[in-house]
Amino acid sequence: MLRNMDLQHYMVPDPVTVAPTASLFEAMHLILANKISGLCVVDEERKLIGILSELDCLRGVLGAVYNDAGVGIVSDVMATENLKTAGIHDNVADVAADMLSGAKRRRPVIDSEGRLIGQITIRQLLRAVKEFSCAPDPTEAD
Repeated sequence: MLRNMDLQHYMVPDPVTVAPTASLFEAMHLILANKISGLCVVDEERKLIGILSELDCLRGVLGAVYNDAGVGIVSDVMATENLKTAGIHDNVADVAADMLSGAKRRRPVIDSEGRLIGQITIRQLLRAVKEFSCAPDPTEAD
């Protein structure tokens, strides 16, 4: 079992976010500049309204090229259905198992009012599992 099963010890606090009205190119810039695979889409109150992945961006850009149309905004291509979230005190192993079964790379962590407070990704889950098995290695980047 993992030493501390609470998600709050492994999540990324304050993940990179994007507004639904942002251009797809702005979102792509955030993904590339921050070296991440996707973004949480939030409203003005930081309430989670969607997820935008690298694949969503690529799909949006290629669709615009194929249809000879302008590249749209984040809300045009973000995922909004069946969004799975986690709570700060959820069990790391349970969240990891659920993410594996759904083949998802990230899970937003929200508070009781639906505001984004963090994110757990496959990378953080790998770190949690490794910390259980081995001493921390300072050469591994966060």
